[in-house]
Amino acid sequence: MKKSNIYTRTGDSGETGLVSGNRVAKSDSRIDLYGDLDELNSRIGYACSLLDINFASEINFLHTIQSALFDLGSNMACEAENRHKYKLPQITDHFIKVIETEIDRMDQDLDALKNFILPGGCPAAAAFHLARTSARNAERKMVYFEATTKETSPDLGLILLNRLSDYFFVLARYINKRSGAEEILWKPRT
Repeated sequence: MKKSNIYTRTGDSGETGLVSGNRVAKSDSRIDLYGDLDELNSRIGYACSLLDINFASEINFLHTIQSALFDLGSNMACEAENRHKYKLPQITDHFIKVIETEIDRMDQDLDALKNFILPGGCPAAAAFHLARTSARNAERKMVYFEATTKETSPDLGLILLNRLSDYFFVLARYINKRSGAEEILWKPRT
């Protein structure tokens, strides 16, 4: 069986195709947004590569999150009116609740926060802080997309991104605690 080409040359003019086959400029806010979802997914993959076998259950759950981000991206790559026509996978309320359960599970092992903490710690935790800020960036762009295009974003997309930023924050703290890395408190400069 012949392998397909990685390059198609269809985007050489600065346009790309949506799921529907419609062509849009690569500078379109939709493309920018699902590019940010791809970047977030890559940051998660990198951060996972820094974890060892002691975090196997977290790694497995992170792979589920990565798949959900692909689901969200596929919906962003399709006009709202066509999403159900193509039977694209959807984010569910159940999945949001599973993320919340994971946040609660990890948070119960952490000290209560009385101050802001600086992003960092061990390399894996620092990488998940980067994933957290990428999730926030994608969330802002999704709000902007809705406001400027008047098109609705995929169902539960905003909620997913909001919850993921919380999840990555708690996960970074959890990794630091289990790895024995110190959390550095923010000390306002006066």
